[in-house]
Amino acid sequence: MSLAIYLGTTQATPDLPVRWHLGIVLIVAMDSGAIRSLVVLPSCVMDPSLFLSAVCLGVANHAILNRFEPRGANAPFLFLTIQPMVLLLFFGGAFSPARLMWTYVVFLASISLSIVAYRLSPFHPLAQFKGPTIGKVSKLWGLWIAWRGYQYLYHKRLHDKYGPWVRIGPNELSVNDAHAVSQILSVGGLDKGRFYEAERHPSTPPSIVALSGEAHAAKRRVWNRAMTSASMREYEPRVAQRATRLISRLGDENGTVDLVAWFSLFALDLMGDLAFGGGFEMLEDGEDVAGVKDKIALFMASASLAGQIPWIVPTLQLLPQVGRVIQEFNEFGQGLAIQRVVRGGSGVKDLWYHLADEAGLEKVQPILEDSAADGIVAIIAASDTTASALSSLVWFLLSSPEYYRRVQLELDTVFVDGDDPLDVSKHAQLRFLSACINETLRLHPPTPSIGTRQVEPTSAGRTFAARFIPAGTSMYTPPYALHRNPAYFFPHPDQFVPDRWLPESNFAKHDTAAFIPFSLGSANCVGQKFAKRQLMMVTSLLLKSFNLRFAVGFDSEAWPGHIRDYFVATRGPLLVDLTPR
Repeated sequence: MSLAIYLGTTQATPDLPVRWHLGIVLIVAMDSGAIRSLVVLPSCVMDPSLFLSAVCLGVANHAILNRFEPRGANAPFLFLTIQPMVLLLFFGGAFSPARLMWTYVVFLASISLSIVAYRLSPFHPLAQFKGPTIGKVSKLWGLWIAWRGYQYLYHKRLHDKYGPWVRIGPNELSVNDAHAVSQILSVGGLDKGRFYEAERHPSTPPSIVALSGEAHAAKRRVWNRAMTSASMREYEPRVAQRATRLISRLGDENGTVDLVAWFSLFALDLMGDLAFGGGFEMLEDGEDVAGVKDKIALFMASASLAGQIPWIVPTLQLLPQVGRVIQEFNEFGQGLAIQRVVRGGSGVKDLWYHLADEAGLEKVQPILEDSAADGIVAIIAASDTTASALSSLVWFLLSSPEYYRRVQLELDTVFVDGDDPLDVSKHAQLRFLSACINETLRLHPPTPSIGTRQVEPTSAGRTFAARFIPAGTSMYTPPYALHRNPAYFFPHPDQFVPDRWLPESNFAKHDTAAFIPFSLGSANCVGQKFAKRQLMMVTSLLLKSFNLRFAVGFDSEAWPGHIRDYFVATRGPLLVDLTPR
């Protein structure tokens, strides 16, 4: 499409009154030359000098904002709102709403056209990278994809079409190259992008998820103590207690159950125990009476969407309802923390014991708000990821009866009558179950897209896998797309084939460097070993206790289509019939 601007007189036509004959003619035409629309701005509304000035002012604003990119939208919005009015006052003449409106229209249209032209031009720093035109033009398209919850599928489709490097936004890349991903995420790579800033209200302290650099390293030191082998042994009795209660409640249901819902109740109860010393008894109730799951879902969706356009977050938080969503969730976490302090410890070194530094190992003791923020992170990260992984594992096994029988046979061999499936000392013998868990995490990673990393805006740019990346570029490293890349997992990269994880397997390609369900580097998931231990314990007990099959009438093939990506993936109901073994 092309734009032609003609300044001068127009021919008189029966369709136009005389007062329109002298004016500004805008003709928008297709590339073929066929005229699509004709807009005539009468000279009595907007004379040519005012029109050109509004155009030049719009282009100048784009140049300034592009050179000195603001971190928030508040000041730019105010600045852009005032300029057309000042311009109109400068030119003088009769003031009218129509004249003001057209000044705004021309001013904002010139900014928009200048932005679009620049982003599609060969002069843009990311011009060398292929990608969808609509993504290059506006981040609003990426926001729409994220709002629908299918960002992980979108990234994969783009990589299938364009290759390992795809420009998915005006200043964003998605990377599906294992070597580059390792360089980006590992030590010496990139710090977190602004995507993570949207997860908190300005009045609350940042959690470990939002921190980077030295602040993250200090917080990570505390988390590392909480996830040592010795610490996890302290947590095992809590896991066993909750897992046993889960199996008991499933047996009480006597028939069809929604495993996604029950796994979620189990995970929330467990993480409530570990992070805040209790407070949830959802397995007893058989439902989430307090609506904790809904609070988490709303918070994660809000933070995930805001992370797509972080520059608008300070403005959105000025709106009472928007800011209230994040603020109320943070207050919910602080309330749990206060209850934990009032109750006191139970003599067990739980997760809170480490997060609050009750041992006094840190030079500076964390304040209650800091510990509360990290406790909430633990509940969100561990509960959602555990429930998601357990659900997907059951779905894959029930969808592949051969593999399900092999897992049951292995469990019956390792745990004979009278043995406790929760005995973690025997879990190393469950080689095939471990392979099934890895294959589940490969095909259905709990965090399918992960957030962004950013090349420091003040740097000279960075080079990854021989590709130069300009300063200020945000980069996605989506596990879902990487895990299904045939360059690293072949054959059958999209199929559930757990044998590929066995040492004796002989697959053409099985590159574990491309397996990043818990991310990589210093900002990887600190609880990944604990997560796998939970998966082994719960799955062993579940499959030793029941025979499972999809419920009659349940559309199992459609179940993966209900997975939504809001940083942490969510699942739809998984209806299964249980019979005691």
